[in-house]
Amino acid sequence: MKLTKTFKAFFKSEKSGGLLLLSVTIVSLLLANSSIQTEYIAFWAAKLGSHSVTEWINDGLMTIFFLLIGLELEREMYQGELSSIKNAALPLFGAFGGMIIPAGIFLLLNFGTITQNGAGIPMATDIAFAIGILSLLGNRVPTSLKVFLTALAVIDDLGAIMVIAIFYTESIAYINLFIALSIMGGLFILNRRKVHNLIPYLIGGAAMWYFMLNSGVHATITGVLLAFVIPFGNGGKKTSSYKLQHFLHNPVAFFILPLFAIANTGIAIGSEWHEGLNHPNTIGIILGLVVGKPLGIWLFSFIAVSLGICTLPRDLKWSDILGAGMLGGIGFTMSIFITLLAFKNDGQEVITYSKIAILIASFIAGTIGFIWLKFVLRPARKKVTK
Repeated sequence: MKLTKTFKAFFKSEKSGGLLLLSVTIVSLLLANSSIQTEYIAFWAAKLGSHSVTEWINDGLMTIFFLLIGLELEREMYQGELSSIKNAALPLFGAFGGMIIPAGIFLLLNFGTITQNGAGIPMATDIAFAIGILSLLGNRVPTSLKVFLTALAVIDDLGAIMVIAIFYTESIAYINLFIALSIMGGLFILNRRKVHNLIPYLIGGAAMWYFMLNSGVHATITGVLLAFVIPFGNGGKKTSSYKLQHFLHNPVAFFILPLFAIANTGIAIGSEWHEGLNHPNTIGIILGLVVGKPLGIWLFSFIAVSLGICTLPRDLKWSDILGAGMLGGIGFTMSIFITLLAFKNDGQEVITYSKIAILIASFIAGTIGFIWLKFVLRPARKKVTK
């Protein structure tokens, strides 16, 4: 399988970004449990106007992250692995299983309790972390496995976005929502009239974000909606979509996501931190990510191939798919993001314990996935020169 230049650039930025995320998370945890703990945590909670520093990052900067996800998803649908039903079927089924099974495990433990709203937490996969860990295996990783995991994670993110839009919207201010969607309609008209200048789209996107923020629907959804009204054209380097996607890769990977990680992992871990791990909520998160993710991804992929809906690439084995499923259990960014939405009215304690569970589960999933794939993947043969 031949990789496109766009995919190679994406994989490379996500690889480096994942390793950076790991570094800043460790630093943030150390600072939050150091002698400057009070000042460090207070900084992120400080108010800037009507929102805290963390809220501006989560509601504002993360919209740009979702814009990039939307642009990448659009490119995959038009030119990449999702451009044909045959190619898309395997990661699509895998992603579906990787959302249904973890959510089912969580609800099995939490249904009817105050924490049942967290079912979306173990459904997510962190693209940057998952690809970052996969990249550590070097040239022993088959191209098809890179593509499968990437496509699966992109679809997974789309699923998480839909979960946010449908289940984590409490009340809607319909006038503001109508204005936001009307702006989107205006941008769509510009698209159809072949207006390729990015400035009106970005200005319109900022206006969409403002009204979406005040509509009750989470503002980050604006990023995905905006991505699909920006002209894609033939997908070449001179198109608006390509230019914006290429421009956003590094800022998102090396600034926005690390900043999100720093702001949301400043967790003060007390001596009794482990007591919260006995709660059905934290158990559900850990089991959902560590067990539910690989089980769902492998099982649904196997069913799809068995039914003849798609085929397993020649250079992959079912043990490889299981390993990719294990890496899919690295929830991190999206899981923490959904946690903040799911439990925003339930107090800081449940959010803190959920974050700790996500960090533990992501560490276990990443470690097991790495060890498993290192064991089952054969090292690439070195070319013999005469």
